[in-house]
Amino acid sequence: MLKNTRTAMRSGTLQRVCKNGGRLFHSSARYPLGIAFDIDGVLVRGGQPIEGACKALQQLFVDPQDPCQIRIPHIFLTNGGGVPESVKALELSSLLGVKILPQQLFLGHTPFKTLKDRFESANVLAIGKGEPCTVMSSYGYRNVVSMEEYVEHFKDIDPLAKYKKWSTNNDIRKNTKNVYSSNKAIDAVFVVSDPVDWGRDIQVLCDVLRSGGYPGRSAGNQPYLYFAADDLEYQAAFPVERLGMGAFRIALESIYNGISKTPLVYTSFGKPSVPVFRGSEIALLKLAEIVKPDVKHGNFARLYMIGDNPYTDILGAKQAGAPWFSILTRTGCFKGEDNHDQYKADLVVDDVLEAVQYIMKEHKIELLQH
Repeated sequence: MLKNTRTAMRSGTLQRVCKNGGRLFHSSARYPLGIAFDIDGVLVRGGQPIEGACKALQQLFVDPQDPCQIRIPHIFLTNGGGVPESVKALELSSLLGVKILPQQLFLGHTPFKTLKDRFESANVLAIGKGEPCTVMSSYGYRNVVSMEEYVEHFKDIDPLAKYKKWSTNNDIRKNTKNVYSSNKAIDAVFVVSDPVDWGRDIQVLCDVLRSGGYPGRSAGNQPYLYFAADDLEYQAAFPVERLGMGAFRIALESIYNGISKTPLVYTSFGKPSVPVFRGSEIALLKLAEIVKPDVKHGNFARLYMIGDNPYTDILGAKQAGAPWFSILTRTGCFKGEDNHDQYKADLVVDDVLEAVQYIMKEHKIELLQH
């Protein structure tokens, strides 16, 4: 089941950035188009910019260091995450050499903002690499516990813990706020980013989900379970694709259904979910409406999705329909000579620079020399 999502962008933040008469779009370049970039495998690979990525993004600005001088509205639409949007924006700005605002980031877990009112005071278990608790707290969730802290409240819940040398109990206690009390049942589980310790996390989640939220007790109603994404693979530094959150979900579901009397119930977000693309449209419109109030929903003549994964980027754009136009790069998951056999993109290019050059030529936008 996929729930509708909306971005949490606030135009006021951008208006403050572009105060004193500044314009988000350069006055000579008001184009009825927008671009959504995937990140891993399109702009970045293994923590380094992909060749041509910096030049491609610079073409979207009159001044790459001035967010008020954007030529074409664009966002970054990824199933990745693990840190707040503000942190990711700073990271990408430094890496790619252009000024990126938090409001331009639509991460896998960004839709979790829409569930805050429902779970604001609930006991939430946050799982994944990076800073899952910080992410959830930044969205307004008040009672969040990480998996690392949670397992410390249940002796022997992870029978293999003594063989794991990468963390110690003292390290965990030192770096957590101990907001969780072991007599509280978990109301909802959020898989915020890719889990690090699959064996432990699957074991503990089976305990939590089968027991009504309290491991070791008798069976109860399953707590809510949300995944930030459901992609099976993604492109990292290694030449062959790595298993993603969708693979973890498959493993958990297979084991849970094998030991439980009832099937696992969950909600997955992320690409290729159509609601995520609708949220992206809203994000792009928020960017446009600040300096062009007459821009309304549906006024974009064309929205471009530039991605490397046919199963998420291309399928998602095709399912979303007009005005989305899908562009598949060969710098990530897809490396074929022609188009993908199952999910054919509207255009296949070698890299993101070629994609941006195509878009600018298509809309008769002058290429700049930065």
